[in-house]
Amino acid sequence: MAKREETQNLETIPVGSLGIIPLKSCQELGARIDQYLVDWRTERENAHKDSLAFSGYQRDSYILKTKVPRFGSGEAKGVILESVRGNDLYILVDVANYSLTYSLCGHENHMSPDDHYQDLKRIIAAVGGKARRITVIMPFLYESRQHKRSARESLDCAIALQELVRMGVDNIITFDAHDPRVQNAIPLHGFETVQPAYQFIKGLLTNVKDLSIDSSHMMVISPDEGGMSRAIYIANVLGLDMGMFYKRRDYTRIVDGRNPIVAHEFLGTSVEGKDMIIIDDMISSGESILETASELKKRKARRVFVFATFGLFTNGLDKFDKAYEDGIIDKILTTNLIYQAPELLEKPWYINCDMSKYIAYIIDTLNHDTSISGLLNPSDRIQSLVNKYKNGELNQNVD
Repeated sequence: MAKREETQNLETIPVGSLGIIPLKSCQELGARIDQYLVDWRTERENAHKDSLAFSGYQRDSYILKTKVPRFGSGEAKGVILESVRGNDLYILVDVANYSLTYSLCGHENHMSPDDHYQDLKRIIAAVGGKARRITVIMPFLYESRQHKRSARESLDCAIALQELVRMGVDNIITFDAHDPRVQNAIPLHGFETVQPAYQFIKGLLTNVKDLSIDSSHMMVISPDEGGMSRAIYIANVLGLDMGMFYKRRDYTRIVDGRNPIVAHEFLGTSVEGKDMIIIDDMISSGESILETASELKKRKARRVFVFATFGLFTNGLDKFDKAYEDGIIDKILTTNLIYQAPELLEKPWYINCDMSKYIAYIIDTLNHDTSISGLLNPSDRIQSLVNKYKNGELNQNVD
């Protein structure tokens, strides 16, 4: 089968010389993306690659050298160490990377999402309007959980998006935005929220060998009404039934700042004896996911697999270890779009879904000013994957 990058029309002239700036929070992912692009463009035979418009098309690396040094007070500045004039820039930032630290008046301070967002703005400011186009790739959308106003409160995500476009950002690419309607804050600029459905299904099928992918043996579950669209897509593309939980709360009282949950009500057909796929945008503390898995087990579900784009695991991994030992969960799949603690990667219940090749496809396509709609709808590739699995032809190196 032809490689995907070879089936696209990439004979078009690039928007500008490609430049990738992975901030420190995203260096490992950026390096993997860069290597794919270097390999593809070295191998690609382009009739125009010797023309002036393709100057710098084939390089040893597309990563531009930058740094964000800090003063002893914790203040910082963004510095770009190479020319960016006329470049098509792609800036990558992981606002959820809590592993990075800096010195603040002699104290070690862990970087918060606010710190990462400020560093992103510093680098954009350092570009100084000299780039031809700036695309920000922010897998975990900054402040995406504060996307709507329900009281007298700030609208942080909308403000951040407007701030970025005012600074000269042309496109913002994120993954599985908590609520994609936040793009209404910047209706005249590019905003794409990408779903990693293909990578989840590939991760499951390449690691679990005895699945029966039909509605008699498998179901897709949304842990709440907010995530219905994700579950509907996976269920439809795999030909499975779907179920949903909703939380019945006691609105007469408040405990720890919220209305306590009275019961988890399930809407859907019988789950008895079936494998479950629970899909959500993120695992934060994990309380909701584990409660959902436990409720499914009470209803005699067979195995439980969890898909979550972002594995934050804010309260540690112990409760997931216990759930695995107790047979509540079988596998959890999250992506490498945000920082992954080394101990997470070693867990027997964890499957890592690498997104670097997918992002490299997106960057390569956009740099040629070609449509990415085919990349954003992976239903054909998922069908091909499932057919290979059913025929016993699937291997670890599937594209």
